[in-house]
Amino acid sequence: MSWYYVEQGKQTGPVSDDQFNALLQSETITPDTLVWREGMAEWVPYRQLQDTTTAAASAAGMDHTKPQAVCAECGKLFSADETIRYGDVRVCASCKPAFLQKLQEGAPINTGALNYAAFGPRFLAYFIDGILLAAVNWGIQFAVIGIGVAMAGRSPGERPMVPLSLSLLAMGLSLGVGISYETFLVGKYGATFGKMALKLKVVTADGQRISYARAFGRYFAKMLSGLTCLIGFIIAAFDNPQRRALHDYICNTRVIAKQR
Repeated sequence: MSWYYVEQGKQTGPVSDDQFNALLQSETITPDTLVWREGMAEWVPYRQLQDTTTAAASAAGMDHTKPQAVCAECGKLFSADETIRYGDVRVCASCKPAFLQKLQEGAPINTGALNYAAFGPRFLAYFIDGILLAAVNWGIQFAVIGIGVAMAGRSPGERPMVPLSLSLLAMGLSLGVGISYETFLVGKYGATFGKMALKLKVVTADGQRISYARAFGRYFAKMLSGLTCLIGFIIAAFDNPQRRALHDYICNTRVIAKQR
């Protein structure tokens, strides 16, 4: 069953039942969040579905006066006293053996929440990308100067007058390289080379891979972050807990740190 929900006025989804339960556990979806799934006539606050589920379960003889919890392994809903607690997560009795085995082996534990990247790694990844793109753009500029020298018939030691058409061509190529770099890598892999080096990934609000179209739009949104005297980037250091920059707000994306 595919779910959709509204976040910051925008429709998000589809997400599976397990992903929906994880969003509930991380409180991304609250009782007041508008949700919809196939078979529903209209969007409703999640609270209404909770009330409906509780009423149906009560009719079946189940006690829902006790706190409920979502199992971090299977994603199903249980009474809290039927689960064991480990840190911020709970696990049902059926999943307990596999969960304990993970703990013994040191395997990463699914907490149901996204591990949002800190400002420092994001800044360093951006710096690495800047160096890579600058190297390519310098190569483009040198090539344009070489063409200008050849067209002017001057010696390489003289200062060439690069025609305006070639200058515009160089600017267009540099812009095209930047757009292609961001759109292809983020759309296909969820990360540029800088983010790959720092184990970071760009995702949607529910942790899914973003589309090429959103990656394309995010490139221009990043330009807007830069035009605000870099304040659009800096706000990520103060946006708790999701560490969103201005372009993340515009495109409804998140940057997360992958498990190492």
